[in-house]
Amino acid sequence: MKLRLLASSLALLLLSACTGIPKGLAPVQGFEIDRYLGQWHEIARLDHSFERGLIDVSATYSPREDGGIRVLNRGYDPERGQWKEVEGRAYFLDGPQTASLKVSFFGPFYGGYHVIALDRENYRHALVSGPSREYLWILARERELPAKTLASLVAQARQAGFPVDRLIYVKHRESGPNAPLK
Repeated sequence: MKLRLLASSLALLLLSACTGIPKGLAPVQGFEIDRYLGQWHEIARLDHSFERGLIDVSATYSPREDGGIRVLNRGYDPERGQWKEVEGRAYFLDGPQTASLKVSFFGPFYGGYHVIALDRENYRHALVSGPSREYLWILARERELPAKTLASLVAQARQAGFPVDRLIYVKHRESGPNAPLK
């Protein structure tokens, strides 16, 4: 019985570690989910297998009937000539005023999604961390960010301890799968 309790406790600890925010970082407070909903374009990211090689990457957030957030991630694979998309669900970890969520795309397994910087006035760009400093996204409402804004977000990420020298800058097309890359 003690062994089963220990195993269950360890499993819960490991799963919660996947949703936590990296040490020393803080999620945006006073977050307004209604302003965050909609489509965001991925400007830059740290590499990971589930988006490797994709261009035209976007995430669209919408409300779910159960109070959570529907997450639709989409990207174009130019090698295969096809779109890839995956739908997930997200739930707030500490209430809707704190931009810290757990997101699942694969059954009962959740990962952390923490907005650590945000254009608070217009909700036009965001810096998002995963559960460790190995996961970072720079998102924007448009397919491009002004150079000064992008440089500022990269500087914030560097200051926060992310390996910004490994950022991948995502290519986007103006519209459609045959449009020129930007």
